[in-house]
Amino acid sequence: MTVDAHHHVWDLSVRDQDWIQGPQLQPLRRNFTLADLEPEARAVGVDRTVLVQTITVAEETPEFLALAAAHDLVAGVVGWTDLTRPDIADELARLRELPGGGHLKGIRHQVQGEPDPEWLLRADVQRGLTAVAEAGLVHDVVVQPHQLPACVRTAAALPSLVLVLDHLGKPPIASAEREPWVSHVRALAALPNTVAKLSGLVTEADPATWTVGDLRPYTEIALEAFGPDRLMFGSDWPVCTLAATYAEVLDTARELTDHLSTAERAAVYEGTAQRVYDL
Repeated sequence: MTVDAHHHVWDLSVRDQDWIQGPQLQPLRRNFTLADLEPEARAVGVDRTVLVQTITVAEETPEFLALAAAHDLVAGVVGWTDLTRPDIADELARLRELPGGGHLKGIRHQVQGEPDPEWLLRADVQRGLTAVAEAGLVHDVVVQPHQLPACVRTAAALPSLVLVLDHLGKPPIASAEREPWVSHVRALAALPNTVAKLSGLVTEADPATWTVGDLRPYTEIALEAFGPDRLMFGSDWPVCTLAATYAEVLDTARELTDHLSTAERAAVYEGTAQRVYDL
């Protein structure tokens, strides 16, 4: 049994994905649906997934919840809502009452796109994150390395909030740099209410020339810092298709974790996601 704890879907006839700009991302400018993903996932033993928000549009989360209700592949949804809205507790409750609302497991905001590196520390955002925690939801955080210190301070300030670091905080794999990413990740992992995803790494490397060896130094740091019980596999499909097929991403992750014990691998590929997202 394998859980894919991070993937997306979109239909450009429903709405544009305005982040897909430029020639490098051009292959993503088409529809990617659960019907596309399901045969690929099931072929490699993935039987449950977590569907994660792509854009900051309120309508997307109810659509994802409905998808989860209709497809047994999707076990959980990480949606989006405005963390700064005054009535966020009511809004989270409303989302849970929608069709498929029981699949809502977390909230994510595109923090990586915020110009303020300390956006997470704003009083209105912290208030919203407190409401997320009080609702029993987690917060997936997608950031660039320079925004990691704000993640550390947020996790320390809100011990009841589980903070899930997407894509290991986007380490600079393509340039083979380590610091300050390593120091920031270790500081975050030192806090018990933090978890991280082994996801999105093939596209942080050079998409055309990456090797497993390019990724290994970063996954080793993550395994040492978080441990398998606080790490989970995610494909980041379809973004990963810029660099690798779905099967190649999973095979790569398995190669990077093949030195772990059977129990440790079970945590990375099922147990951590099942626990954190209450699947």
